[in-house]
Amino acid sequence: MEAAINRYRILAFAVGVMLLMVVFVGMPIRYIGGNPTPSGIISPIHGALYIVYLAFAFDLHRRAGWPLKQFLIMVSGGLVPFLAFFVERKIVREARALLPGT
Repeated sequence: MEAAINRYRILAFAVGVMLLMVVFVGMPIRYIGGNPTPSGIISPIHGALYIVYLAFAFDLHRRAGWPLKQFLIMVSGGLVPFLAFFVERKIVREARALLPGT
């Protein structure tokens, strides 16, 4: 399960950073600066990473045997700016508590 935790951690961080870039770089440049190019590049990258993040989150959720509510919390991490970083810490802490010997 440690490998699933590490995969989840990496993708949670990547998705969180890309979401911040979409919201605080791409969108302002698009709507204030009138240049759609940065958000046209950043948004699809975030979307692709989010799909992979969902797969890794589901894998960790399944391995840990958590209820659906826990998975929905994990999913929300990639949708709300800054939330991914808080959710990731909580989920990793709870997942590592399930490991034998901890």
